[in-house]
Amino acid sequence: MLDKFLTPMIKPILAPVVVVLHKRGITADQLTLAGFLIGMLAFPLLAFELWYGALAAIALNRVFDGLDGALARHANQSSSAGGYLDITLDFLFYAAVPLGFILANPEQNAIAGALLLAAFIGTGSSFLAFAIAAEKFKLDRPQFKYKSFYYLNGLTEGTETIALFVAFCIWPQHFVLLAGIFATACAITIFTRIHGGYHTLKQLEADAHQNM
Repeated sequence: MLDKFLTPMIKPILAPVVVVLHKRGITADQLTLAGFLIGMLAFPLLAFELWYGALAAIALNRVFDGLDGALARHANQSSSAGGYLDITLDFLFYAAVPLGFILANPEQNAIAGALLLAAFIGTGSSFLAFAIAAEKFKLDRPQFKYKSFYYLNGLTEGTETIALFVAFCIWPQHFVLLAGIFATACAITIFTRIHGGYHTLKQLEADAHQNM
């Protein structure tokens, strides 16, 4: 929900760093892989209840995630392969955070963490599946032209997810409550995406048949 507002604010901040990275011959895919490895450090740090260390790893992962796309566009390196690598590694990182909290305190966090992971599967699959169909119909991406795929909006997007992870690390004792609230918001996102996506595709298919 907040991605479309936050992204234009961040891009000018990243621009000078992107210029330096490009001059040094660093590629967008290298940044993607480096950011993923840094982000995955949050998993053992959370499991051992090193909350602020995990928070630093999460923050750095997001910085790299912003830089890789900006570098790809600056260097004209944008590609389907890079977009695929980026989104795949993002979802592995997203899954690692709740799993780290589950391992930190299985008795308290297991059920809430499992619900959150299930919610992530729903939100991820609902927009990635639509992106495949959107590519078939050559749909424009009016709000996210920089994306490598069609980005279906929702109540819980990347910005909200990272805000949740930050809250987890600051208030780990409230993991169950925060995870429950966010899983509920994800359920709303899943419903609206499936409902909207289904009817959009049905209309596109009907229009395509009429034009045949």
